[in-house]
Amino acid sequence: MRLTAIIEDYLLLWVLLAVGLGIAVPRVAVVTEVLTGILAVMIGSISLTLSVEQFRQVEGRTLGTALLGHVTMPFLAFAIARGLELSPELTVGFVVLGAVTPELVTPVMTELAGGDTALSATALAAIGIGSIAFIPAVVVVLVGGIGVSTVPLVEQLLIAVVGPMLLAVGVRAWRPERVKRYDDYYPSVSALMVILVIGGVTATNAAVIRSSRTVLFVVGAGVVVLNLLGYGVGWLGTVHRPRDERIAVALSVGMRDFAVAAALVVAAGLPARASLPAVVFGIVEMATSAGLARYFAR
Repeated sequence: MRLTAIIEDYLLLWVLLAVGLGIAVPRVAVVTEVLTGILAVMIGSISLTLSVEQFRQVEGRTLGTALLGHVTMPFLAFAIARGLELSPELTVGFVVLGAVTPELVTPVMTELAGGDTALSATALAAIGIGSIAFIPAVVVVLVGGIGVSTVPLVEQLLIAVVGPMLLAVGVRAWRPERVKRYDDYYPSVSALMVILVIGGVTATNAAVIRSSRTVLFVVGAGVVVLNLLGYGVGWLGTVHRPRDERIAVALSVGMRDFAVAAALVVAAGLPARASLPAVVFGIVEMATSAGLARYFAR
């Protein structure tokens, strides 16, 4: 079996192992010192798979529905956090989690599920570019009252998300054949970065995880609700569209990029505790998305 297949096919296992290592060896938190670079590699590598041809194939109305579903997610996340009476730090974590891009492997999961891969890839790119304004604006509107500075978030989005994404798409448009040769490897590189991020961020939360199972349980319940609501919003919002488009939108809305959320929270200087929702969400999402992909594929 190829190394790329081992990484991609067993990503949930690697995520679980990374979480376990982060809890057992808090020193793994040293990874967070270079999170911006890791995040840039993660975004850039997966963005190399996006082509201009994919964007041209997408039906505009369905893309609009996906974007509308994305906009609702941070508000749902905020409502869940308030309903659970979570601390300000955890509330910020939920809002950022709801506002970030769809999971970077959403196009892969969409392909496995028999969905419209071009649509999910386009939604990922559009939301990634729009995130530079959307995430800071949502944070200000929903949790600005608790003293969250959005300047570090904007900086991190520019350097680690939007910049690498635009550069990668531009390189593929410039040298499509040369870049296409290595398409099988880009998702694996991105997956490795996800594993590094989740391990490092878990390590920064090791003390909280060990000492407060109640908080962990409450956060876990919240992220399960958020994840399922996202799938529901995407599926029901496209009720009159073809099945492959409904699958793509459901996954694009329900799958939040937990690694990006965790990295942004830590790299922007927010309390490490604020990344806990993203860490827990990662485990939940990887399991549910794999299950949905198998269900839809049948």
